[in-house]
Amino acid sequence: MTQKPASRIVHINGWPDTGKLTVGRLLAKSLGARLIDNHMLLNPAEALFARSNPLHASLREQVRRAVFDHAVRADPAESFVFTDALSDDADDSATFSWYVDLAAARGADMVAVLLDCAPEENARRLVSPGRSEALKLTDTAKLQQLRANYQLLRGLTEQTVVIDTTKLSPEQTAARILAQIGV
Repeated sequence: MTQKPASRIVHINGWPDTGKLTVGRLLAKSLGARLIDNHMLLNPAEALFARSNPLHASLREQVRRAVFDHAVRADPAESFVFTDALSDDADDSATFSWYVDLAAARGADMVAVLLDCAPEENARRLVSPGRSEALKLTDTAKLQQLRANYQLLRGLTEQTVVIDTTKLSPEQTAARILAQIGV
């Protein structure tokens, strides 16, 4: 009989406004996990520097490193749900390895979740109220450019869940993820 890991790392990846944060909140509640939204890691740099400024990337990495260094030392029974928007380029692949390394260091199960939706629905959601105040992307042309030039990173883990959220509520999406990971 194999022993169940003490904790779980769930990494939710998707384009801006595919439901990552809302689904992440639901999953964290269902799993009794802590939620680390990508904007917790990104917004300090967004508030201080333009993305073209090298200090933006430097601060993002320092904040991420500090959070991950502390997450490694969290209670071994603690689970985490992370959200992110990673593409299939080398930098984002390296960032994803941080999650894999965190799970390994904690002896935790790693689950990669990929959320996507139809481009038209994605653009419609992108302009919803409150996004700009949260320093989230609201520029539909930028979203179209991202979608045209990049593919979402598909986490290469033992458990990978891929869901199209176009016609699903956040509750339906979370339920599907929980069912696929055996919760």
